[in-house]
Amino acid sequence: MTQPVPIRRAPGHRPRLLDLFSCAGGAAMGYHRAGFEVTGVDIADRPNDPFTFHRADALEYLADLIASGDIEQYAAVHTSPPCQAGCALTVGTNASRGWGRTHVQLIPELRSLLDATGLPSVIEQPNGKAPARKDLWLCGEMFHLGVLRHRNFELGGWTVPQPAHPQHRGYVRGWRHGIYRHGPYVAPYGAGGGKATVPEMQQAMGITWTDVREELAEAIPPAYTQWIGTAFLTRFAEVAA
Repeated sequence: MTQPVPIRRAPGHRPRLLDLFSCAGGAAMGYHRAGFEVTGVDIADRPNDPFTFHRADALEYLADLIASGDIEQYAAVHTSPPCQAGCALTVGTNASRGWGRTHVQLIPELRSLLDATGLPSVIEQPNGKAPARKDLWLCGEMFHLGVLRHRNFELGGWTVPQPAHPQHRGYVRGWRHGIYRHGPYVAPYGAGGGKATVPEMQQAMGITWTDVREELAEAIPPAYTQWIGTAFLTRFAEVAA
């Protein structure tokens, strides 16, 4: 098991976390609430990201930080690489019906770069066949949210106990397999068929700073990364650099 080590931080400042494939900052907000200063990187412009943001290819940006030594300013790295190559919808329904297109799997290259940083890291993915370990998995019901949004996390260089998974309180509202069900949760993706409206997505996930449907659909609830970030700071002793 990896032994706790002091994390890097400047005197009087929050430890810094690099958030790759950051989208509009759903994960970043949770880490910020846990106590990190967050820098986001995404290939698309994200004006709704509430924190420091760089528009760039995430893998190239990380490789440059490693080559220059500037990666040493960070205490940890969170990543949410595109999931289409391995998510359940792509490899299941879409594949069986001949929908969609070929997607590139970035996780092997990303993992190699994360290993090269020498920093504790997180790779977040939805359920499916992505080549990422399920060292931790979280559900919206663990945080009393209006979404289930199960997500898996590969933890590099550190571990945390798996929290208990509470029983779901009912169905996700909407049509599924020709049946419309009512329930306490909404589906925060797509449109129509009983799926969540933008205001419902915002409320259910606890994300208020963007009203862009695509950004909300891609986001993970900040409660997830607030829990992860708090667990990280508890495990790793904080000392001044």
